[in-house]
Amino acid sequence: MTTEMKTVEKIRDYYAEKDTSKINQLKDLDKRVKRPAQIFAYVFGSVASLILGAGMCFAMKVIGATLPFAMPLGIAIGLLGILLVSINYPLYKGILKARKNKYSKQILELSDDILNK
Repeated sequence: MTTEMKTVEKIRDYYAEKDTSKINQLKDLDKRVKRPAQIFAYVFGSVASLILGAGMCFAMKVIGATLPFAMPLGIAIGLLGILLVSINYPLYKGILKARKNKYSKQILELSDDILNK
């Protein structure tokens, strides 16, 4: 098969009607439940760890070495970062639980339909 034919098939598949089988609908619902919680956890965790790292840099006087209050400032920022990192997982679980409650009825009905066929 030539590369032109592969390109034509790829473009055709892109514009063709999507497969709306029940399995794919179930997978899409599952993604709809998990993805927002995962994105939040990754972004929030990254920001929290950057805050923690900035606090460590201030405390060790890597940043702001000329400031007389760099160490206390670094300790305060570091403690804030530790707090944020610590609450990341409970926040993730809370978001995931709320999304599960929102979509559980649809997922259970769809999975029952699939299993009963």
